Amino acid sequence: MPNEQTGSGSAPFHGFRSFQARGDALESSWEAGRLEVRDARRNEPLAAFAVAPGARPVLRLAESFVDAEASADAAIAALEAITTQWGATEVDVDIEHQPTRALLHRRGVVLPHADGERCDAAMLWQYGPLWLGGCFEAPYPLRYAMTGEKRHPVRPPKPAGTVYARYIPWLRRTFTLHAATVEHDLASLHRWMNDPDVAHFWQEDGDEEKHRRYLQGLIDDPHMLPLIASIDGTPFGYFEVYWAKENRIAPFYDANDYDRGWHVLIGEPAFRGKAYLTAWFPAIQHFQFLDDPRTQRIVGEPRSDHHRQIANLDRAGFSKVKLFDFPHKQAMLVMLLRERFFGEHLYLPADRDGLETGS
Repeated sequence: MPNEQTGSGSAPFHGFRSFQARGDALESSWEAGRLEVRDARRNEPLAAFAVAPGARPVLRLAESFVDAEASADAAIAALEAITTQWGATEVDVDIEHQPTRALLHRRGVVLPHADGERCDAAMLWQYGPLWLGGCFEAPYPLRYAMTGEKRHPVRPPKPAGTVYARYIPWLRRTFTLHAATVEHDLASLHRWMNDPDVAHFWQEDGDEEKHRRYLQGLIDDPHMLPLIASIDGTPFGYFEVYWAKENRIAPFYDANDYDRGWHVLIGEPAFRGKAYLTAWFPAIQHFQFLDDPRTQRIVGEPRSDHHRQIANLDRAGFSKVKLFDFPHKQAMLVMLLRERFFGEHLYLPADRDGLETGS
């Protein structure tokens, strides 16, 4: 539903960006009932929509200046802007152009209902091409392999470059994740690992050569994906995303083939505030669920005394499963279900109101 706390269900917005990871972002702006979608790189209009705000907004295609494929992309960009800016969980969609409608149906972002056609945000937010980098492909074929005594699916090749991008309206900035490299990211990682606040929990402080070996080892490990998080191109944090089946966590619970897990450090103190937390926290979960649609659960194993992180996980929809002992720490096993993340609309943090810091 629209944001009931702020009444922003009809607030104008400008410059909302979609499809950024693929390099040709679409920009949506709405005011006085008209929503325009433009090609941001060429600054050319793609389509215009009439929008009736309300408990369930109504989107109608008024004009299209492009073919059905691009018109469908424009409609999807408009729907992302409406559901994110206003917090709408459902949008009625009235598009008479049959080829465009057919594409929206095939992509699963618009479904028929008894009283018309509708976009459900829980479906839209699983449409990977809106956020993922590279060529969006079908899930990697299933074939099993052995790593030591662990039987698991063969994992896809590691991605390169930007893997995820999401416009954050309460910051008016873009959050991105890119695959870490030794060449470009070692200096930042080395500095962050030696930050006392980070070192207390990671226990990986040391010289640059240690961190070179550390990062290269993760890059070479098929089950680990090291990522650098940035806001508008400024790196501020580091994530390790892993397949749980091959990870050291697997013996401590019944790991499924496509369970994912993650570690995080926020290296830049200026990015440790609530406004940024509400940006990157749901975004990293979103990326893990989109990266392979077969992923149904995300797990974590924070130190049991890291009370702030456990509280953040709890607010983000993770359930506390149990305490258990790693060789190096006592940990809390936490778990987030795909159905809960999308079904309860955790893609949008409930406490995002009043967090705008950009201009």
